[in-house]
Amino acid sequence: MSASDDLPVVGTLAELTGLVERHQGLYVRWSRGPGADLADVSSTDDLTGAPMPGLSANPLDVEEWWQDRPVEVWVARRLYDYSHLPHEKGTDVRPWVLKGRETGRGPDNEPLVEDVRPLCWIDSRMIDEARAEVDRQENAWGPLRRTGR
Repeated sequence: MSASDDLPVVGTLAELTGLVERHQGLYVRWSRGPGADLADVSSTDDLTGAPMPGLSANPLDVEEWWQDRPVEVWVARRLYDYSHLPHEKGTDVRPWVLKGRETGRGPDNEPLVEDVRPLCWIDSRMIDEARAEVDRQENAWGPLRRTGR
């Protein structure tokens, strides 16, 4: 672990929701951590191997169309949608929160972020909490997952 990986840990969905409610421009990234990512500050397209101009991440900002729905459900969904990544990319892949500037879009239309400032790790137990929140919703939902060939 590098010094940039020595971050506070957000332990509950309520705590992360509070961050999202207080700050704009936050993203969640699933990776081996800021220490590995900030050495290059570039993600790579898995299909072609092409380097991209920034780190791929998912925005935590609540969209206007969400209106007065619970922010906690929004945050839970943002975590749950990519919760399959540790199983596909390795058990050392974890979610962490960053602040940054969007510089473009990746092949899945995800933001590419530069000027990255790591803020905190997301405790792995929070993924179970996010899954439970998603499961409580009226409609069935699953993580965004590509199937292999």
